[in-house]
Amino acid sequence: MVALLALSGPALAQSAPAAHAEGGNTAWMLTATALVLLMSLPGVALFYGGMVRSKNVLSTMTQTIAIAAVVTLTWMVAGYSLALRPGTPFLGGLDRLFLEGLQAEGLAGGAVPETVYVMFQLTFAIITTALVPGAFAERMKFSAVLLFAALWSVLVYAPVAHWVWEPGGWLAALGALDYAGGTVVHINAGVAGLVCALVLGPRQGFGREPMTPHNLTLTLSGAALLWVGWYGFNAGSALAADSHAGMAMLVTQMAAATAAVTWMAVEWMLRGRPSALGLVSGAVGGLVAITPAAGYVSPSSALLIGLAAGAGCYIASTSLKRMLGYDDALDAFGIHGVGGIIGALLTGLLASPAIGGSAGRMSAQLAGVGATVAYSALMTLIVLGIVQVITGLRVDATTEADGLDIAEHGEALD
Repeated sequence: MVALLALSGPALAQSAPAAHAEGGNTAWMLTATALVLLMSLPGVALFYGGMVRSKNVLSTMTQTIAIAAVVTLTWMVAGYSLALRPGTPFLGGLDRLFLEGLQAEGLAGGAVPETVYVMFQLTFAIITTALVPGAFAERMKFSAVLLFAALWSVLVYAPVAHWVWEPGGWLAALGALDYAGGTVVHINAGVAGLVCALVLGPRQGFGREPMTPHNLTLTLSGAALLWVGWYGFNAGSALAADSHAGMAMLVTQMAAATAAVTWMAVEWMLRGRPSALGLVSGAVGGLVAITPAAGYVSPSSALLIGLAAGAGCYIASTSLKRMLGYDDALDAFGIHGVGGIIGALLTGLLASPAIGGSAGRMSAQLAGVGATVAYSALMTLIVLGIVQVITGLRVDATTEADGLDIAEHGEALD
């Protein structure tokens, strides 16, 4: 989104006078907003729900929907103002608390109403927070998930979004490129998920008993919704129905397809046959990696990004996880964290001024990656500490053995 500051102003000079909202752009942004929300509801819910064991499917899907509700409220109260309003280089101002004072017409330079922009950005805050539980699936208390989501969305997501997507943010000023969330969304969520998985520890029986997905049909359906919804994610970040949106959509498809085929080919060679889960995991890895680059690179560069993401995310989700022994249950770090890092760094190498108006600088990309990893890790630890004191983090052994569906919600799949 900050990628197009010079073109259509995603974060926008919001203190300038209002511009007239253009109907075609507004219609596209309403559509893109719905597509991004579709990625969480029901995309992530189905994608994650199908990969857990049957005794935890309702709990896992409920977490996604509840997070969407909680983050909507934190975004209204303070998240939007802290993330995307002018303030300091590190945090936004307080002039939009409770969404007071929204402009009735288009934001300056953007030609879309501020209400639409607020809602579009809200869908990013929702999916970022909803991705984190994939790493600690099947073992955190529901009350802890809700409190974690509320705190994390304000204390972690909002500041990183401000750094990158508000023109006065320090990473934006440094020249770090993140078109639609490779750093803000995927590295941020992936690192937070890894920290959560390490703090909570592995599931009972991890590494000793099978923990196979209970319904890959749900997972494939969720992945398909993610793939389609990603056009709102990336093409919507142009904030206009124009050629920049068209190129972002095109390269998104190229990277996703290339990564899906790459993961499938690597798995076929190493394991003797391709898996359905591997195919869609590769596609999601490609979608993650192209996200920071979507408005800056050519279709041929998107192929390179997809190739690197397919192989890199496969290694991170299999060999790296086994070697280090952490229980990233649904590969939130292996796909989103690693895929986001791959995409952010390749954006620095492949960004073309002829396409997006900006050339990549590896030093700025490294600064963005490093700062996000460090801040997300540290602040996630702090948030987990707060949650531990207030509600506790992990369910007890009996609850985990019985399944969170029955113990936490009094409901079961069958």
